[in-house]
Amino acid sequence: MSLRLPKYMLPFVAAGGFAFAVYSVVVGAKQTPVSQHVAEPARAPFKSYIAGAGIIEAKSENINIGTPVAGIVAKIYVRQGGRVKAGDPLFLIDDRDARADLEVKRTALAQARAAVAEAGAALKDVKTQLGLAESVTDKRAISVDDLEHRRNAVLIAQARVDSSRAAVEAADAAVKAVETNLARLTVRAPVDGEILQMNIHPGEFAQAGAIATPLMMLGNLDDLHIRVDIDENDAWRFRKDSQAVASLRGNSDLKTRISFVRIEPYVVPKKSLTGDSTERVDTRVMQAIYSFDRKALPAYVGQQMDVFIEAPPFVPAMPDGAGNAPAKGSRS
Repeated sequence: MSLRLPKYMLPFVAAGGFAFAVYSVVVGAKQTPVSQHVAEPARAPFKSYIAGAGIIEAKSENINIGTPVAGIVAKIYVRQGGRVKAGDPLFLIDDRDARADLEVKRTALAQARAAVAEAGAALKDVKTQLGLAESVTDKRAISVDDLEHRRNAVLIAQARVDSSRAAVEAADAAVKAVETNLARLTVRAPVDGEILQMNIHPGEFAQAGAIATPLMMLGNLDDLHIRVDIDENDAWRFRKDSQAVASLRGNSDLKTRISFVRIEPYVVPKKSLTGDSTERVDTRVMQAIYSFDRKALPAYVGQQMDVFIEAPPFVPAMPDGAGNAPAKGSRS
């Protein structure tokens, strides 16, 4: 059984469909509002420049602290943000086995020294006996064999003294070896600096060797450095004596002049990504190191910065000797 509308309803249905179509067209024609930037992007203060992303690091570079001996962490002597001097202890690997071994080696050393004293006394005794025999004026009172026996006894006793002294040296070397291994269980700061990161706690196992996440990170923050990635296509335009400016991500008004420190001579694959959808990841970059006063900006190690370096304009070669016009700006 089919449902039929009365004839007088058809005009109303048609009018409703027309109104819906008009509404759909009007709504679809509205332009989507452009999303506003959370923060204004940084702008270059130079007419011609090289732009690059920079990562803040410590003056000494970020030093990943490891341990030469794997084991359970028994104690941590520092805290995040704390300042340390070169040689200060950072953390201790469980050293009970090493300390017990040290006591055994020290006991062996004491026994070796006692053996030297005993061998020395025996040598003194046989020398005395030999002296008495040799002092006899009447050669008939002592046989040649007895005299020779006493002389051999002196030589044997002297050899025992020498052997005992060698045993003392070996025992002393064993003690020093254990003391060295014991000292290696206390990991110390290689330079003056601040603790940037801690990834271990007492009771956790500290792995030796190169690991993905360092046990601790340390760096000298007297001044801050910026490691700037310069695209290999712009590397030839770079001049170390050019002016350079860096600004913080999120607030382009927070910027400062930066001073050239050095260049890393080896061009490396790009690793520092800014999140830009147009950014290429298959490029290589030259890394330039700049420095700035830590008090100039509220900046932290690991933070990204936008860096602009003044550079000569790029003038593309024209065929047939045609005139060249300077290009505007530069790509980053």
